[in-house]
Amino acid sequence: MNIGGVETLVVQPAVMFRARLSDEQIRAQGVTPGMIRMSAGIEDGDDLIADIERALSGV
Repeated sequence: MNIGGVETLVVQPAVMFRARLSDEQIRAQGVTPGMIRMSAGIEDGDDLIADIERALSGV
């Protein structure tokens, strides 16, 4: 994982914070277990949309 990079990144914040915060603290921040965070990178927009559609069709 490379936060601050130029590539698109999709992470589950509750998992990222678990190392330094309790479950109660995570929930107090409004972060739920099923929440997903996506930071769009500099990839071609059409490619990125196609990748997202492909990923969501598998859910």
